Amino acid sequence: MNRLQAMQVFTRIVDGNSFSAAARSLDITRSSVTTIIQALEAHLKVRLLNRTTRRISLTPDGAAYYERCARILADIEESERVFSRHAAPRGKLSVDMPGSIVNRVIVPALDKFQARYPDIDLLLRVGDTGVDLVQDNIDCAIRIGELQDLTLIARRLGTVEFVTVASPAYFARAGVPETLADLTMHTAVNHASGRTGQIAQMDFIVDGKPVAPRMHSRLAANDDAAYLQCGLNGLGLIQLPRLLALPHLEAGELVEVLGRWRPAPCPVHAVYPRSRRLSTQVRAFVDWAAERFAQCDLMHAQHATA
Repeated sequence: MNRLQAMQVFTRIVDGNSFSAAARSLDITRSSVTTIIQALEAHLKVRLLNRTTRRISLTPDGAAYYERCARILADIEESERVFSRHAAPRGKLSVDMPGSIVNRVIVPALDKFQARYPDIDLLLRVGDTGVDLVQDNIDCAIRIGELQDLTLIARRLGTVEFVTVASPAYFARAGVPETLADLTMHTAVNHASGRTGQIAQMDFIVDGKPVAPRMHSRLAANDDAAYLQCGLNGLGLIQLPRLLALPHLEAGELVEVLGRWRPAPCPVHAVYPRSRRLSTQVRAFVDWAAERFAQCDLMHAQHATA
């Protein structure tokens, strides 16, 4: 049995949900497809597919095997393209990133990426949850903050600046803090990491060092959109990326305070597993993302005036 051919046949059956479709795509007979799958299941000693006259479905073992086969076949195809001098990046690419980055930095310029790389099928995964790039089959990710997984290959893309803001309604009720000492009389909405659940206290840079004033807080959120909405609803002071706050600052829905003591900025990296280091799709996306971050005004530090 040719195991590579068997993997190709198996994945084509799953992708097309049909033995006949797999046979047509590979230019072999339907009976050959059936024989190959029977031999593959006998070799693995597991059933991969549940077959009836009406439908085909994956068994649990089949689902797990399909994911591995798809990745192996993609890696083989990619390796062949890498060593082809004139090959353009092509194929599927999954990228995980926070909503603030995808909505404010990546998507506004995505038409340029697609024009440059028309053969890349891009899947954007949005969130701040604890995904494992290898386990969850993700090719690349953009991360804000210090890197936690040092086994990943990383490329610095830029820096995210943070601001301290609240709604006009909150300031009308609680007053406007003029100094860090005033914060003892104010309420904070804290941010919790979507990966670890750890709650981050508000901090401010004073003489080059972070200071965390004691503030009253009864609320925390681990989702950027929910955290922002808490600030917009007047539930307290929040600290969030300037790129996320900017449209609400311009609309007057949020007001920045204590601008001379802004929070510490956070680095932004593109990271990917070492197994993806030869991927032309990953290399193309990371290079483009680095260009985009360098060109995007939202990623550049602004003079603090508040």
